[in-house]
Amino acid sequence: MLDNQAKIIPLGARFDRFRGAETRSETVRHFNRFYIYTQHLGALHEHLAKTDFSLTEVLVLHELSRGRAQTASALGRALGLDSGYLSRLLTNFERRNLITRRPSEADARQSLIALTDSGHAAYAPLDAAAIDEVSALLTGLPDLSQKQLIAAMKTIERLLGNRHSHDLVILRQPRAGKCGWLVHRQAQWFGAHLSWDQSFEGLLARVVADYAQRNDSIREMCWVADQEGMVVGSVCIVGVSTIVAGVRLLWVEPDMRQLGIGGQLIDACVCFTCRAGYTKLTLTTASAPASGWSPRRRNNASARI
Repeated sequence: MLDNQAKIIPLGARFDRFRGAETRSETVRHFNRFYIYTQHLGALHEHLAKTDFSLTEVLVLHELSRGRAQTASALGRALGLDSGYLSRLLTNFERRNLITRRPSEADARQSLIALTDSGHAAYAPLDAAAIDEVSALLTGLPDLSQKQLIAAMKTIERLLGNRHSHDLVILRQPRAGKCGWLVHRQAQWFGAHLSWDQSFEGLLARVVADYAQRNDSIREMCWVADQEGMVVGSVCIVGVSTIVAGVRLLWVEPDMRQLGIGGQLIDACVCFTCRAGYTKLTLTTASAPASGWSPRRRNNASARI
């Protein structure tokens, strides 16, 4: 007997979900083939044929060239290398006087590995050649296309990597076109996850349009949370009355939550509200009933400052 709480998914829906996952997997595989084998990106490693180093050895040298001594286990995790293979590679480097090892003060069982002067000298021309090749690749693209490419690469690294929590997040004012993107991003996410329709997008667009047209930087302000050029959050302060300010467009990317970014944004709102002379700060949120978003379903919170 089926549990009363069980959710029965129609066969057609399950098939569509499977096909969607299969299509996405094939897209990732196609990009991987493009990255490795095409003339554009595959050519980035051509300079290695003129050296005595393999691609993996160059990656290890690159990690060590960044100035901080590392343990073998940390190197292995960062590069996804087998510990036995990495141990043999490092032994070879040590034999060639490319690296030094010294005991770790934190853990006597570990050794800290660093490049020697010979190691830095060996890596320098490889680094310069790689920079030249990438620069030549980018030069063939217009400036806007270069920015799009870099943003896409950073997004892939952020979503698939596990290092974003350690990167600095700064708050800054949005550049031209970014306010419209904030509307797009929130409407896209809430539409996909909560089935909210264009009326919610219209509300967001009105907030942005009114804020931009008033252009009152003394009484109103907008910030985006920037992590290495990527926008991972946002918030706006708008005037509700002469003494009341309202929080609008508060947003943090789902994979960046619980890292303190929302707190940074709210702290910026509180500080600005005090400087602007407001005495009360309000935050309006919308509930998420099964029937979708409605402007009538709102939750209000306020605080005196």
